[in-house]
Amino acid sequence: MQIIAKCPGCGNRWLLDAWAADRRIKCPKCHRLFKIPKLDEVPKATKVIRQAKGPVYVDQTGKTYG
Repeated sequence: MQIIAKCPGCGNRWLLDAWAADRRIKCPKCHRLFKIPKLDEVPKATKVIRQAKGPVYVDQTGKTYG
């Protein structure tokens, strides 16, 4: 399974393998550090992002703000 990741800083997109789920990764373009959600949290994360009226931030523990 692959995950399409999008950097919240620069918008760069790339494919990651499932090993990246529930880990913090660094964008290869702008070097911003951000968290990839767990695979079972992806539908929930997608819902939060669609309902957000502005930027969505995920802290180091996985809590979303926005």
